[in-house]
Amino acid sequence: MDAVDRLLLAELQNDARLSFNELSRRVNLSSPAVAERVRRLESEGVISGYHAHVDLARAGLAVTALVQIQCYGPRCVLRDPSVAAWPEVQQLHRVTGGACCALLVAVSGMAEFEQLIDRLAVYGQPSSSMILSSPVPWQPVVPS
Repeated sequence: MDAVDRLLLAELQNDARLSFNELSRRVNLSSPAVAERVRRLESEGVISGYHAHVDLARAGLAVTALVQIQCYGPRCVLRDPSVAAWPEVQQLHRVTGGACCALLVAVSGMAEFEQLIDRLAVYGQPSSSMILSSPVPWQPVVPS
């Protein structure tokens, strides 16, 4: 990646809806050259998708939490691909330490959170931390 690729990434992370024409103006390249670079970054997996940032609370998911699960072996949550498709699961990570995995979850209320914890308990011992606020909810990647 060169300096122009880094500029393109910065612009797309700021606003992924920019047209190739607008991107070309901002990075001082022709529109076809910008399109080629963006397609290359996509094919190399540097750009993995385009997403809208959603305010979970305003979307009706007022309760967010980090849940760690101590699970190993055949009953591990990571071995069940259906868990990744649960609508409450925003992210699922394999982690080091005492837990096997960590999930970022979002639900509409505490009753739904309790039901989710009960569903997760069949995989192992869940431990949760409620998210009170997110002073830094997302940061753009600044490649070096």
